[in-house]
Amino acid sequence: MLRGWVNYFAVGDSSECFSFIKNWVEKKVRRHLAHARKRKGFGWKRWSTPWIYATLKLFNGYKVRRDRLKVAPAG
Repeated sequence: MLRGWVNYFAVGDSSECFSFIKNWVEKKVRRHLAHARKRKGFGWKRWSTPWIYATLKLFNGYKVRRDRLKVAPAG
């Protein structure tokens, strides 16, 4: 679902929004992991960001595209 949303909005100036969504998703994953293990907090030290993306295979393709012009500008 995230991959489709990111691909749709990837053209333009959406990097600020992408960073907000990425941080929000990471926080939700951390909260779920902590709750499942009956621990408090978000586990910032327990589950590092690289660990989340490598081990859980969380989507990490938040890239802004700037499509090239198909026709050269006149002039």
